[in-house]
Amino acid sequence: MTVALRVIPCLDVDAGRVVKGVNFENLRDAGDPVELARRYDADGADEVTFLDVSASSDGRATTIEVVSATAEQVFVPLTVGGGVRSVADVDALLRAGADKVGVNTAAIARPELIAEIAARFGSQVLVLSVDARRTRDGAATASGYEVTTHGGRRGTGLDALEWVRRAEDLGVGEILLNSIDADGTTAGFDLEMLADVRAQVHVPLIASGGAGTAEHFVQAAQAGADALLAASVFHFATLTIRQVKDALAAAGFSVR
Repeated sequence: MTVALRVIPCLDVDAGRVVKGVNFENLRDAGDPVELARRYDADGADEVTFLDVSASSDGRATTIEVVSATAEQVFVPLTVGGGVRSVADVDALLRAGADKVGVNTAAIARPELIAEIAARFGSQVLVLSVDARRTRDGAATASGYEVTTHGGRRGTGLDALEWVRRAEDLGVGEILLNSIDADGTTAGFDLEMLADVRAQVHVPLIASGGAGTAEHFVQAAQAGADALLAASVFHFATLTIRQVKDALAAAGFSVR
């Protein structure tokens, strides 16, 4: 059976508003998260991802009230990430209406967190968000890819390919791969990085960062993505979810 590709709009939320920048910088306002989530649900999104982009760098938890209000408006799965540091945080988000929870910074600091969450709630609720870039500033990894934290602002020296392999072994259910180099550029997904990560793991892989045209989504699917996530092109009405799905279907992929 062919599994249908998922098309996922992403709400990057800062101080209760959806924002979008380029390479995680120069953020501009893109609207109200609850309104956008409602619109995407009606437009045929397969899931909605909600990322509190300043929670980790501000040292606080995700805004539960906004998550709860968003969850009330959408009838497709809602993934929430940002500032998740413990099993208790995951529990709170699931109770607020999230279907899946994303971890990033806290899992890098303490990888056992992945195993703890998977043991308590099951792998299916756990998404590892990986903000990866090509190494720079003197950093060196075997793969040439480095994991970053704090919205791409801090390099960790951690090899991205080693990290996704380890996370899968620890029980993560899905990987959201965001290319920091491509993020917000609308120049296309990082297909090389996508293919390299796809070769390392068996869990579903979500491509993120760089979508600008419907063809870009097709290319990411061809590189091995199981789901395709984007923000700018949907928030600013460059593309509709239906246009993306039509392009994928025309290329021979199964879509919902």
